Amino acid sequence: MNSYPIDSIRDDFPILKSKINNHNLIYFDNAATTQKPRVVIDSLTNFYQNNNANIHRGIHTLAEKATEEFEMTRSVVKNFINASSEKEIIFTKGTTEGINLIASSLSKSFFNEGDEIIISEMEHHSNIVPWQMVAKEKKLKLKTINVSDNGELDLDHFESIINEKTKLVSVVYISNTLGTINPVKKIIDICRENNILNLIDGAQASAHNEIDVKDLGADFFVFSAHKMYGPTGVGIVYGRENILEKMPPYMGGGEMIKDVSFTETTYNDLPYKFEAGTPNIGDVVGFKEAIHYIEKIGKKKIRDYEENLMKYTNSCLSDIDGINIFGTSKKKIGIFSFTCENSHFYDLGLLLDAKGIAVRTGHHCTQPLMSKFNLDGTARLSLALYNTKEEVDFFIESIKKIIKR
Repeated sequence: MNSYPIDSIRDDFPILKSKINNHNLIYFDNAATTQKPRVVIDSLTNFYQNNNANIHRGIHTLAEKATEEFEMTRSVVKNFINASSEKEIIFTKGTTEGINLIASSLSKSFFNEGDEIIISEMEHHSNIVPWQMVAKEKKLKLKTINVSDNGELDLDHFESIINEKTKLVSVVYISNTLGTINPVKKIIDICRENNILNLIDGAQASAHNEIDVKDLGADFFVFSAHKMYGPTGVGIVYGRENILEKMPPYMGGGEMIKDVSFTETTYNDLPYKFEAGTPNIGDVVGFKEAIHYIEKIGKKKIRDYEENLMKYTNSCLSDIDGINIFGTSKKKIGIFSFTCENSHFYDLGLLLDAKGIAVRTGHHCTQPLMSKFNLDGTARLSLALYNTKEEVDFFIESIKKIIKR
């Protein structure tokens, strides 16, 4: 951990100098959204001060500059996840819209009555509700992969629920509640053996794990900028070009068309077929700076640092009597959902906030998972590249005082 430039990294994030309730901010809500480095903030300011214009449609200088910056991000994202083509990179407003885009488009042409979709018990609501809607509309069956007591997917159960009617498997790469790193490559291999489409929700994985969609064999991979130090309101859908070509558009309007008449419309080429209307241009431009920032530090350095900090946090938190951690897989990232005896999770969040410590409380948009563990909710601590051992120590000290009270 000593070779990791934590002090200079923390200096890159202006908000970390904030005071909350007369305490230094300790931000442990990174699974919800990460903070933004100065280079991202400056990029947004620069775009609106110097390059603001609508894209793709204008021939004037500002329009061309804005378009160039926007499309540069597409190229950066393509390289970041090792996609084959920029045609496979679609901009949305987040992971949620990305899954809805895929579900809605596939529902129009891919599914037939009686087909089956498989998700898991640990999915975020964003990877449950769209499939429920499609299942109801098309009269499909939705199945779920069991989760073990320690928060791991039961792959034997997964294989047992596959049959000739299974058309798609959509699972999370890393659980936003349990921190579990799922064996998605193995899941994708099983899908390929059975001629089943796969979708990977990479929202929590994109900032922590190396992402190589070709190595994974993913058909679809979705993630969000704001969980990897980029702006809110920007998401990515990666889809295999040969699959996207066959899918109908998600929305109609400007940009996704070639020609429009009152009798017929022809659709644009990929990826623009799925990008109707004016996009979130400035934040897309800012997103590439977030990727550059991660790459400048290095994914391996970040992963090693976060893994050491995760192990330290787990050891400290596990040693406290009265704390129950949910999600104890050996393969996980620094996400800890926990309850504290004699303290409601909302009370716990408020008491920690009084010390300047930001954690998430509630069901974390995973109500079915909470029901499985007989919980109404938990407190959740989630780590990022700028968190420190000293912050963890203060958190542990604060928790102990709360329990003692």
